[in-house]
Amino acid sequence: MDWQSESPELWAFLESLHCGDILSGTIAAIERFGVFVALDDGPGHPTLPGVGFLGVPELSWRRFGDPTDVVQVGQRVSCEFIGFDTYNAEARLSLKALEPDPLQVFADRTVVGQELRGTVEKVVPIGIFVNLGDGIFGLVPFREIDGRPAASPVEDFEVGEEIAVVVAEIELPRRRVFLSRPENGQCARVVLPT
Repeated sequence: MDWQSESPELWAFLESLHCGDILSGTIAAIERFGVFVALDDGPGHPTLPGVGFLGVPELSWRRFGDPTDVVQVGQRVSCEFIGFDTYNAEARLSLKALEPDPLQVFADRTVVGQELRGTVEKVVPIGIFVNLGDGIFGLVPFREIDGRPAASPVEDFEVGEEIAVVVAEIELPRRRVFLSRPENGQCARVVLPT
């Protein structure tokens, strides 16, 4: 569809937006692939439930199973405008952009080599994922990964078990936290990016 000629008011509204603008509206519809938002200051959309759209990854920094775990139809929201989707003529929005990034908060208050306590979340062939709280999960590898030390000795871990871990590395760009066991003594010393 040629949105520019078919819906000039909608197109003009979308072109007037700038990345970083804060837009308010009401959740109009929730689908498994994302959430439609009826924007307060925007025109209606001729074919979609709302001019604003929140993709699932933009709903929250936290893990969730379904978009309805984060928002409900009829809920008022404020979101950051992150882009103009010219194909669907919709404002791409982010709810999480207005919240502090829990990984950045973790990195700001945690140093490499610091010992923490966490709960075993999942045991997988490459290692164990440990829940450190506040939505932060780290990996204790069973084998060396990219030069990072392995958990030694290999132990049996159970989901839900509380264990001590040492922060080996925090990779902000790749959103990963590597951990080691305190007994290991080979904790990688890596300077955090600033």
